[in-house]
Formats: sequence, structure tokens, C-alpha cells
Amino acid sequence: MDDGMDEEVAPKKKQEVFDGPLLSERDKQKIERRKRKEERQREAQYQMHLAEMEAVRAGMPLVCVNHDNSGGPAFRDIHLENFNVSVGGRDLIVDGTVTLSYGRHYGLIGRNGTGKTTFLRHMALHAIEGIPQNCQILHVEQEVVGDDISALQCVLNSDIERTQLLEEESRLLAQQSKLEFTSASDKSNGDLNGPTSDAIATRLEEIYKRLEFIDAYSAEARAASILAGLSFSPEMQRKATKTFSGGWRMRIALARALFIEPDLLLLDEPTNHLDLHAVLWLEAYLLKWPKTFIVVSHAREFLNTVVTDILHLHGQKLTAYKGDYDTFERTREEQLKNQQKAFEANEKARGHMQAFIDKFRYNAKRASLVQSRIKALDRMGHVDQIVNDPDYKFEFPTPDDRPGPPIISFSDASFGYPGGPLLFKNLNFGIDLDSRIAMVGPNGIGKSTILKLIAGDLQPSSGTVFRSAKVRIAVFSQHHVDGLDLSSSPLLYMMRCFPGVPEQKLRAHLGSFGVAGNLALQPMYTLSGGQKSRVAFAKITFKKPHIILLDEPSNHLDLDAVEALIQGLVLFQGGILMVSHDEHLISGSVEELWVVSEGRVTPFQGNFHDYKKLLQSS
Repeated sequence: MDDGMDEEVAPKKKQEVFDGPLLSERDKQKIERRKRKEERQREAQYQMHLAEMEAVRAGMPLVCVNHDNSGGPAFRDIHLENFNVSVGGRDLIVDGTVTLSYGRHYGLIGRNGTGKTTFLRHMALHAIEGIPQNCQILHVEQEVVGDDISALQCVLNSDIERTQLLEEESRLLAQQSKLEFTSASDKSNGDLNGPTSDAIATRLEEIYKRLEFIDAYSAEARAASILAGLSFSPEMQRKATKTFSGGWRMRIALARALFIEPDLLLLDEPTNHLDLHAVLWLEAYLLKWPKTFIVVSHAREFLNTVVTDILHLHGQKLTAYKGDYDTFERTREEQLKNQQKAFEANEKARGHMQAFIDKFRYNAKRASLVQSRIKALDRMGHVDQIVNDPDYKFEFPTPDDRPGPPIISFSDASFGYPGGPLLFKNLNFGIDLDSRIAMVGPNGIGKSTILKLIAGDLQPSSGTVFRSAKVRIAVFSQHHVDGLDLSSSPLLYMMRCFPGVPEQKLRAHLGSFGVAGNLALQPMYTLSGGQKSRVAFAKITFKKPHIILLDEPSNHLDLDAVEALIQGLVLFQGGILMVSHDEHLISGSVEELWVVSEGRVTPFQGNFHDYKKLLQSS
């Protein structure tokens, strides 16, 4: 079905009857058995997918600090020629050719589902011909495993040689101490095969020289500095990794990668789990990165800051452009204009020639002219017509009713979790149907907690939170994306969430968020992160909310989808409050900025750019 087809004019689809007085008991049992069989098949396919993903991760080569490569890699540039990338029998890149120049910083862009993450995985696995075998490639995709090791030690352990040398040093010092306190008679009766004092001293001297050569004694300070830049306080750095959430463990994985400094660093949406403080720090760090990296990001300003080149994945082709993202957009637009002009001129010239050929094909006097035109037509060739991508859509439904004010108001509201201190004290603010608000502040300050207080998932410890009895509130967060039934299709998922609603109506609603046609029927484990996000948007907005609360809504969306989200939010006839650090999204869709800090929510006098400058100067 076409995207957004109106349900009143859509062709009627014959509904399969699963129950009713016309079905015999035997028919009902057959249908039930068939449904159970389909459910088992879907689950089996999903488990197979999980097993394949685990096999891919297990096949990733171990990457650690390489001190023998401190002078730079033996190679400089990476030349990939005529390579193909496919997954599940579907071609993602065909006859790809690209050169990754040493020290350049590449932004990999393309629509959700085109294969950006799959391309990075193939790179990390050295599965593309042309990648030097001695090239260290690190793909930051998975969070670190939670265990009893501290965050700081987890980063330091990626320097395996340093860890082994320090362990050997400790062992030898213990043996040396034991020998010093051993009497002469004990020595004569001791283990003659054990190391002598001189042998231990010689080996220790070798270890100290090597530790100095690999700069081992400054490693802890460097690791701590990276973690601090990613918003880990000294206390947090000493905490066991198992005490952190998945988002914080992703930060540790990023810190490890930055500490290792591989020859080729692959980053997939690195800003997703960062607050603005950490994003600004990461931008500054990557600007000084001496080696090559490829980054996938939906954050336009981040790309404009850190990349020197763009790799555009479109139509199974990978095309390189010099410059940042804004430069790419201008260059791409000019290319498309020129291609369209060339196509139209080519079609016009071919049309004139073909008309002459058709008119005089059987005229003996002009036979030679006709033949020359035919040859010229063959030599001319074709110019490809531009095939535009279908427009992304985020069409938020308009509420049928509009409750009168006040909609939501906080009056001296305070909150703290049981047994803990107050996180917020004396909050006073309101949200109406025309509110357009972005809430900013460091991670862990309590922004998501405020969203839960607004939605009614939490109750204030004191004071009041008033919500109109008629108001409908929708909440979008990563939790809703993670909660999708990945073995199910988007349509089947919606049918389960809203039983009794006609299939055509659910299809139309999914289509209003760009989940249409075959995409609505695919198992969700085959969808990209951005496509799953759009399914979650469709689910939370089906009942036409008056207020939408958004917690980092642009995570996993591609750049085109972020643009569509901005347009959808601008046209939405209701109130919006979002938590985000996406400068482009905030600047394009909100009118107010609230800063969360020190247990309070304070309106900021200025726009997001002003707030960003304030953080940079502090």
C-alpha cells in the first residue's frame, strides 16, 4: 500500500474470519494450530538471527593497545575495490570502491536500512578484500560486559602488554622479597630451579625499561582523563562495571576504544548515550584524532564538527565526498540538478533523432541520413534519470478533542526515591497544548524522572502534580523501542497492542510514520534501529495524544528521518516536551529551553546555541 493511504478511500481488503458462528469446532482448531505453528516459526527465525549475530560478535578479532605500532602503521591508505556487501541474500553494496586515506575522518551517511552498520561489521571482520591483515580495526558496537572490575581498570585492561608486565613485576618483587629474607641455609636446601636474585633483578630491569617505553605509568591518568571527558566522576571510575546501566557501559566501551587508538576506528552513533557535556568533549577529542575513523551519526552538527569527508551509501553504491555534511548537501544538490538537466537534454536530443528516424526510415533518398542518426543515437547513450527516495513521514495524529487549561501543572512538587535524598525540590511549571519545550542537563541529573512525574508513572513526595482528567499523554523513550517484540512484524505487533481495530486502519497509521508496504510485514529483528523507532512512534501515538513526551527521540534515526521528525513535530497540534542534546532537532522544533540542575528546573534565557556556548566557556 502507498504511504499514508487514506483509510476511507483505500481498497477494501477481504478480512480473514478467525471466529464466528459459521466456523465449525474443527475449523477453529485448525486455525488455532496454524497460528501456533506460525508463532513457532517466527520465534525459530528470531532465535536463528540472534545466533547469527552472536557468531558475528564472536568472530570479531581481539583489539588491544599495540605498542609496536607507535610510529604509525606499516600501511597508510586502505584501498577497497569492487567489493560487495550483502546480508540475508539482500545486496547492500554492489561493486563498491573507496579509498580511506590515513588520518582522514569519514562520516558514513545513508537512510536507515541501507546497510551502514553491516558495512562497519564487515570492515571490523576484515571481510572486505583490500583491508591489510595487520590493520587494527575496532568497531564500537557492544557495551562492555558488567562484572566486578572497575570502569577505570576495564579501560586499562585493554592494554594487555602493560597489564601482563605489571603482573609479572608484582610477582617478581614478591619472589625477590622472599629471597632477601631467606637464610643462607634455607637457600642451600631450597629450590635450585627457582630464579636467582640476579636473574630476578635482570628481568625487573627489562620490565622497567619496557614499561617506560610504552608509557605505562601515564596510562592510568590518560584513561581517567578519557572517562572524565565522558562524564565519569572519580567515584564512578572506581565503581564495578556491573553497577552501570547499558548506556553507561557503552560509554566505557567508547572510552576503551579511544584509549586503544586502533588504526581504523569505527563509531556507530557514538553520541546516543552521551549528554551535551560529553558530546562537546568527544568532538574536541576526535578533532585531534591522528588516525582514520568512520562515524555513523544522525547529529548534523556533530558531523560538521568532526569529519573531513562524507561516505554516502545510497542505491547500493558508496560515494565519497570531500568536506563536512553541509558541504555534502550542497554538492549533492548541485549534482542532482546537473544530472536532471543532462537527463532532460539527453531525452530531448534522443527524441529529435528518433523522430527523424521514424519519419524517414523508409525514405530511400534519406537512407544515409537515417543510418547516421541511428549510429549517433547509439553513440549518445543514456543519462540515468534521478530516482528520488520516498519522503519520510512523521504524521502525528491531531487530537479530536482539546481539553481546556490547565493541562499539566506542578505546584511546589518535590521528589525523591524511597530511602534516598530529594532529587527535586519545589518544582513549579506548567505544560499546555501549545508548549514546545526542550529539557537539557547532564545525564543522571533526573530529566527522565521528571518525564515520569509528568506522565504519572511516579508520584511526588510532596506538593502536587495536576493533570487534566481528559488529557492523553504519550511517552517515547528507548525503553519503548527495546520493548518491541522483534520476532513479530510491525503490523502484527500493532494488532496485538490494539485488538479489534481494523487491519486497514493500523496499516494506515503505520504508513503515516513511514512503515508501509513490505516493511510493515517484515520481522522487526530485520529492521534498522531507526525503523524500529518509527514503529514505536506509531504505537504510542495511535490514541491521538494531547501531549507527547520525548526522551532522546532522534537516537537511531538517520539524518533524513530527523528532518521529517522536525516537520512532524512542527505540525503537531498538541504540546511537546523533549529531552535531547540534538542541536538541529531542538533548534527546529522547540521554542523554550529548560535547564535541569541542582534539583531545579529553570527556563533558559536564550536558544540552544547560546546554551552550548555557555557550556563550552565553563
